[in-house]
Amino acid sequence: MANLKEVRNRISSVSSTQQITKAMKMVSAAKLKRATNAIVQLRPYANKLRDILSNLSASLEESSSPFIQEREPNKVLIVVVSSNRGLAGAFNANVIKTANQLISEKYSQQFAKGNVSIVAIGKKSQDFYEKRKYNVVGNNNELYASLTFENASVISEAIMKGFANGDYDRVEVVYNQFKNAAMQILTTEQLLPVPRAAQSNDAASKTDYILEPSQEEIVNELIPKSVKIQLYKAVLDSHASEHGARMTAMDKATENAGDLLKALKLSYNQARQAAITTELTEIVSGAAALTGG
Repeated sequence: MANLKEVRNRISSVSSTQQITKAMKMVSAAKLKRATNAIVQLRPYANKLRDILSNLSASLEESSSPFIQEREPNKVLIVVVSSNRGLAGAFNANVIKTANQLISEKYSQQFAKGNVSIVAIGKKSQDFYEKRKYNVVGNNNELYASLTFENASVISEAIMKGFANGDYDRVEVVYNQFKNAAMQILTTEQLLPVPRAAQSNDAASKTDYILEPSQEEIVNELIPKSVKIQLYKAVLDSHASEHGARMTAMDKATENAGDLLKALKLSYNQARQAAITTELTEIVSGAAALTGG
């Protein structure tokens, strides 16, 4: 059994850790509220814009815009959206695992030829792929310091420029979609070329929009905006998911610290009682020895 001093030191250490995890949970809860409001407000607009664009682009010729041209995916760009900080459970590990699975299962031939590039948004994914000598394009870790549409658009514009120049034939984004504080959905979406609406007989796919000045001009105007919005939505989703995952992880850590404190205090009381019993035994034995003398 550990001595009293060791147990007291462990109790003090666990108590300090528990205070830290409580504080981190409260900070994440406050940030989660703001992040949730941002993604909830943007999501309907982004989804409707994507639906309109896919509906309109379905009837256009591929030559009308470089961003809807379907090409053989010889060169692939994967956008991996993670976070800059840890202590969020399996949040970062899961998104990296999903991206690696996408590469190994869908783009294994391109990867073997060295034709898979990575755009990492977040320090955790940036460090992971750089250490493993992947072709990592740029450094976007500062985006979270000022997460605005303008700053996210800089990344989108660089991606669109590379796609238009033929540097990439397909762009996919991997991120955690926010559902609630306790659940994040790992999502993989094709960013470029812009997916077209599937042919179906439902009313939504047959929506007839009145367009002015022309369908082609409007689609060409909407495509860059839609790509920027979709990437911005993915980053906002990931940002909200990060705070939800961290809040849940810190709540569980605080709970575990409480359980450990109970066990340590029980161990401390047992050690103290053992020490008192030993002292009493020694006193009684000494007194008996003196009396017997």
